[in-house]
Amino acid sequence: MPSIYQLKIRLLDIHPPIWRRIQVPGTISLCCLHDAFQVVMGWTDSHLHRFEKDGDCWGVPESDEFNELDLIDERKTWLAQVLKSDGDSMVYLYDFVDDWRHQVTLEKIIPMSNGVKTPVCLAGKRRCPPDGVGGVSGYEEFLKFIVDPAHRNYEPFIHWAGGLFRAEEFNLTTTNIILSRMALPTRHRR
Repeated sequence: MPSIYQLKIRLLDIHPPIWRRIQVPGTISLCCLHDAFQVVMGWTDSHLHRFEKDGDCWGVPESDEFNELDLIDERKTWLAQVLKSDGDSMVYLYDFVDDWRHQVTLEKIIPMSNGVKTPVCLAGKRRCPPDGVGGVSGYEEFLKFIVDPAHRNYEPFIHWAGGLFRAEEFNLTTTNIILSRMALPTRHRR
């Protein structure tokens, strides 16, 4: 019987931490897990990504034009094939330029009583940086500019971020509404 995997995703090198706790079926493909991470973290899926564990990398092989990454196809790999027991972890890398690294830890495996139709976010802290902000150092500068209306970069950064940016906010309800629209493909065993 399939199980539910409870994961904690923490954006590395950011203090105070930005993190999320989610539950997904262990049979979710890594490509669908990427989609769920984009929603819960607040990214816009406008950059390349990959998963890394023990020297292996999973992603979209077509995105590796020069075959330098030796990517395993994430569409053919299920979460339960990568994370196998409580405490097991991997890295989710989003945006190869800004280098947003996320530690993904399997907190626990829960027997499934009812089929999980969509990922569910249980908790989280803080808003994710805007896409294209320039990595950790760019985000630190961005945070300085957006709290000082007198700074010459305040208006351009607020406009670029799409309005006021409240770094301490995370909206669990909105996140779960968006997740509820995700249709997970079912994996059939033969």
